[in-house]
Amino acid sequence: MDPIELLGFVAGILTTAAYVPQVFKTWRLKTAGDISLLMISLTSSGIFLWFLYGLYIGSLSVMIANFITCMLTLTVLVMKIRYGKNRQQ
Repeated sequence: MDPIELLGFVAGILTTAAYVPQVFKTWRLKTAGDISLLMISLTSSGIFLWFLYGLYIGSLSVMIANFITCMLTLTVLVMKIRYGKNRQQ
């Protein structure tokens, strides 16, 4: 494997892993009031565009990392919409 592509995979693993704790915390607590809807919407859109860019340039590391990250951010977005308001209110 090309060292640059390997670097891309490592970067992808790290940035993708950053969303996993938020997904689990939001799912476990069933609350997302502290998550900005604008931020997660923009992040999801940007990551989807990075995925399309990876398709265009044929970079497997960019495609895989951004596809998985997009799924995670969309999961947070759905939970934000579903659990966005404090459940006690």
